[in-house]
Amino acid sequence: MITVALVPGLTADSELVRQIAEAEFRRLGVEGRVVTGLGETTDTVVAVGAPVPHPAPVVWYDPADTGPVEVSPGSVYLYGRGLWGLAWAIRHAVHRLRHPAERIAYGPGDEQWGELRLPPEHDGGRLPVAVLVHGGYWRSIWAADLMDALAIDLAARGYAAWNLEYRRPDRHGWPATVADVAAGIDRLTGLDVADPGRIAVFGHSAGGQLALRAAADDDRIALAVSLAGVLDLAEGERRRVGTGAVAHALGGPSTELPEVYAAADPMRRLPIGVPHLVVMGGDDDLDLLDFNRRYAAEAAAAGDDVSYVERPGDHFAVIDPASEIWASTMAEVEERLR
Repeated sequence: MITVALVPGLTADSELVRQIAEAEFRRLGVEGRVVTGLGETTDTVVAVGAPVPHPAPVVWYDPADTGPVEVSPGSVYLYGRGLWGLAWAIRHAVHRLRHPAERIAYGPGDEQWGELRLPPEHDGGRLPVAVLVHGGYWRSIWAADLMDALAIDLAARGYAAWNLEYRRPDRHGWPATVADVAAGIDRLTGLDVADPGRIAVFGHSAGGQLALRAAADDDRIALAVSLAGVLDLAEGERRRVGTGAVAHALGGPSTELPEVYAAADPMRRLPIGVPHLVVMGGDDDLDLLDFNRRYAAEAAAAGDDVSYVERPGDHFAVIDPASEIWASTMAEVEERLR
């Protein structure tokens, strides 16, 4: 049973919150209810509103962009995605319940960790590795929960799935983000479970850029997979994709930071020298579609081993394990990596 609890003081229409929650219950195939106030329940709880003291583990979700808030051990705090974000909070609660992960730190910060999921029948041997790097236009309101479903799917396919959280540049600066992705990969490859010769990095949206940057910098990576990635940063900055997300993340425009863009921009790192897949939903944002088609063509022209996969679907179809495009993606990955 999933309980969605509306915390007193929440500024939202309760009936609309109920409709969002019930639609997500149906989509996930779970029993659920929506109540007012937090009681002493043993159900898995998603609490909507500003956190208050509560003894049980809770997935807190505040539609407002509050910034991080400390919550009790075992609880999670998501914020800032508007009412639509409630659907993601419910998904995260269900994924935690059905497929628990082991959280492992790779640094001292609150955002420096990864969640490891292994195949159900893992016998202790070394496994191919899938590092997952979430997107969200490098903004802190989006977090590793976006990649929960892919991590679960990849573990079921026989991978050590490492869902990476990292410090985002809106709160910590661009160098911290780059350093965290590299440190997170280092932490996983140091575990006995990882097969060092079969490491794939999957990045969604802004995470696609980070995945290709990591592959260009780290010769241990055997395959990079960009899922609707932001792959032309200079042009993305000029077009102000994501309401100016590129310049905000990197610290300014490309004209003022040419060295930063040269190191970060997948289009300018070609050839990256690592086999990679470029995956796009044909119904995604037109600028991203343009960036990805041009990137794949230029990568091939530069001599890289690159495949371009485009199928029907929007920006989130590429991280939906039930989608046609994810099935096509994994067919390519299996052929290349195993």
